[in-house]
Amino acid sequence: MSKETLTLDDFRKSIEEEEEPPANASIALQALWWAGKADWQKAHELAQSDSGSHASWVHAYLHRQEGDEGNAGYWYSRAGKPEGKGSFLSELEQIASVLLEAER
Repeated sequence: MSKETLTLDDFRKSIEEEEEPPANASIALQALWWAGKADWQKAHELAQSDSGSHASWVHAYLHRQEGDEGNAGYWYSRAGKPEGKGSFLSELEQIASVLLEAER
């Protein structure tokens, strides 16, 4: 599946059905995919390996998910994003939508 055709529904489905994230996905999107698979460690390793703002946003999300609000706040700031307040699923989908759009 190419980046151009990867939709949010495709992304959700890949989390449910696939063993690996889409091969052509950015590091940030791969990290978010692993977060969707509930593999926090793998997601965190990937997010930490990329200094870009998208990976910083995923990094923030991961620290919010683990309950480390102070660390999450730092990463939201680095990403230039407001701190997440809604459900984790809603935030994951919001981030995924932005990342998928950026990869088109």
